[in-house]
Amino acid sequence: MSTPLVAFNQQTPAHLLVSYLNAQGVSASLTSRKTTTTNNLEYVVVLADEADIEIATGIAEAFVQNPHDPKYQQAAWEQGKASPTQSMGRLFPNLDILNQAKAAPFTALILLICVFLYGFSALGFLSVIAQSILMQPLSTLTDNHQWWRLLGPAFIHFSVLHIVFNLLWWGVLGARIERIMGVSMLILLFLVSAVVSNVTQSFFSEPAPQFNNIYVFGGLSGVVYAVMGFVWWCGWLKPAWGLSLQRPIVGFMLVWLVLGYADILWVSMANAAHTSGLICGCVMAFLVAKFSERTAKVNTL
Repeated sequence: MSTPLVAFNQQTPAHLLVSYLNAQGVSASLTSRKTTTTNNLEYVVVLADEADIEIATGIAEAFVQNPHDPKYQQAAWEQGKASPTQSMGRLFPNLDILNQAKAAPFTALILLICVFLYGFSALGFLSVIAQSILMQPLSTLTDNHQWWRLLGPAFIHFSVLHIVFNLLWWGVLGARIERIMGVSMLILLFLVSAVVSNVTQSFFSEPAPQFNNIYVFGGLSGVVYAVMGFVWWCGWLKPAWGLSLQRPIVGFMLVWLVLGYADILWVSMANAAHTSGLICGCVMAFLVAKFSERTAKVNTL
């Protein structure tokens, strides 16, 4: 029978404690609930076995006294060495869709826009949608000022597999970034990576004059690779933040990227968008981590 151990009002310390408990052989997990008094969200560390309560309590008390001990961050990083099955299980838990949407509204908004446009595309409106929002050459955009086209390709998908793959990763990792680092960080990451990946891909593609001089590529893949890169590097640079990408997933991401360049897959891959998106996410994670360190130094002066 599962037993609640301790509750936190922030996810990061709760995540660190769960990671350390598991590293010490105490099976623990993280759940969330709303407080009855303030209706705010709190994060509860839950033990799988009530028999572990005594040793877990001692560990929790030591953690509360010194949560910045490097051993807790190390335990969080070591969680990335789990097997692929364990990694996928933690990455895709059973989710309450409505509550997840409330906790990560921007993630849900992008997901709904993509589903909405894909539904209309399936009804025969793909040509109209594509000619309205897909990328055009930068010289054309300079003349017509339709700058929304820099983002447009991210919302259009051309197959069920395409949209399911992208939205699955966006829904999980985007929501995690939004909950931990705030909606502003996710919006910035989305905007920058969408523009960078779409513009980069346009340099390696030819516009179709018969279709209003647009580039016929689309998908959220560039943003998804940016989100993956951001979570990956945050887990490496700042494990205390509670963002991490398990190593088997990192391996899958990089192998899939290489396969795209090898041109042996059954679909045409937007390799430039994927690569530039990944680099964009990694660079943004690096900048955010360095900025936080600089801020911390200023605050301690």
